[in-house]
Amino acid sequence: MLGSLAGALALLGPSLLSGLRAGDGWPRWGPECTVETADGKVELTREEAKRATTAVALAARGEAADTAGLDGAVLQRLAEGPPGDAGASLACRGSAASDLPEQQLTGTGLTPRAERLRAAMTEVFGEQSLGGFAPGGVGQGHGEESTHYDGRAVDVFFRPVTEENRRAGWVLAHWLVAHAEDLDVQYVIFDDRFWSAHSARGRWQDYDAPEPADEILRHLDHVHVDVLRGGAG
Repeated sequence: MLGSLAGALALLGPSLLSGLRAGDGWPRWGPECTVETADGKVELTREEAKRATTAVALAARGEAADTAGLDGAVLQRLAEGPPGDAGASLACRGSAASDLPEQQLTGTGLTPRAERLRAAMTEVFGEQSLGGFAPGGVGQGHGEESTHYDGRAVDVFFRPVTEENRRAGWVLAHWLVAHAEDLDVQYVIFDDRFWSAHSARGRWQDYDAPEPADEILRHLDHVHVDVLRGGAG
């Protein structure tokens, strides 16, 4: 049976396989999201990932959330992080929309997409310590070609850098990844790691911070999130 399937795929040629691959050459099949728990990897749909990360975020604020049907081990890992050290636990396949219009700054210094992202974070997480944008836009203080300069990025600060704040930062980072498709998120950077909507694998990767590679440039004290440019970009 397997031999027949392999033969059929060979006859159909690379055109079929290319249709099953995303922009980074990774197959589109497989789970939408996964969480590494103490008992191993648990597969989730994107809707389950959104519900789980939202439930954990609301619980951190002392608010109740619907957790019916969600794996308790998943909720525990998303709330507490890996044992011994905070870090990434949830990953979701990247999916970058290609038909978005390019947008200009609003009065807040953010594009409408970035403003929608900020509002969505506030609705779930409450008031946060934000930066990386200003009325009229920002023109310095960030790396060359930074998405902050065209109003597409928001920094959410978790200071000082402590284990507790790192775990709180990962609660937000996981929520952003789970909701990336809905909110047109492009990149999430935190704690020496980054996630990209352009990667169908959806894995967290090591972030190579520029010199002097301090807490800010390594994104140890804040979560950076930006949205897609749209248009031809």
